[in-house]
Amino acid sequence: MLEIFLKTLPFFAIIGVGYWAGRVKFFTPEATGYLTKFVFYFALSAMLFRFSANLSLAEILDWTYIVAYFWATALVYLIVTSVALLRWRSVEEAAIEAQCGVIGNVGFLGVPMLVLLMGENAIGPVMLILAVDLIFFGSLVVILITGSRDGRMSLGILKTVGTGLIKNPMIVSIVLGFAWSASAMPIPVPLNEFLSILGGAATPGALFAIGASLATKSAERMEVATWLSFSKLVLHPAAVAISALWLFAVDPYSASVMIAAAALPVAGNVYMIAQHYGVAPTRVSASILISTAASILTVSLVIGWVS
Repeated sequence: MLEIFLKTLPFFAIIGVGYWAGRVKFFTPEATGYLTKFVFYFALSAMLFRFSANLSLAEILDWTYIVAYFWATALVYLIVTSVALLRWRSVEEAAIEAQCGVIGNVGFLGVPMLVLLMGENAIGPVMLILAVDLIFFGSLVVILITGSRDGRMSLGILKTVGTGLIKNPMIVSIVLGFAWSASAMPIPVPLNEFLSILGGAATPGALFAIGASLATKSAERMEVATWLSFSKLVLHPAAVAISALWLFAVDPYSASVMIAAAALPVAGNVYMIAQHYGVAPTRVSASILISTAASILTVSLVIGWVS
């Protein structure tokens, strides 16, 4: 377990350096925003395209895996939603809290860390989780918030969801990568090296950006934020473990990647959604801060267990 902790420590150390840079204003919020854009639109997209272009969709597409992850995630989603509604929160707030309970930082933290710690075979399973999170649960929160405000479903909501998916560079880069893979054309050496160099900036850049963005987060509504962090770091991986190992009998290695990914802290894009729609942004902010700090220990424990 100590060995796993020491392997994960450098990742969180880079987050810590980013946090320090943000706290002392060496990295301003504006600078953090531009770094996040660079990672999101360029470095991470290059990494995901290169990974998916060298994979075969037919080989990694595992519907049992997808159903196992979806079932467990939906269960925790319903639990967190129910707790919010029992506290007499609105549907909008319940939807945001549910996102905190199940959507982990797979893109910025999971892709680089799990691939390095668990091997390159983790790429396919991690991408499937990222796709489920972005396509289904990322769409669901928008539908619930806008539908609750409008009082009904409309074509406008579906248009908003569809536009959001098309503009998401992570989805676009994965789809284009698999399309290239399906063409059976090898990636030209100069292009492959270009993608390798640019994608290499994704890991340190993403981790630093996570830390710098945490420096601007506030820790208000601690009781609720602690519950949401517990849901993300404990309930979600526990539900995924039960689903993958006992209910659906997923391949052991793929199951281990799924459980490790489920143990990641609350994703930063949940805050973006909360801020965009004006729904409990400080609550989400505190959840990201608490879950990221606690995950230094919990992620190591989970990866050590599944390994």
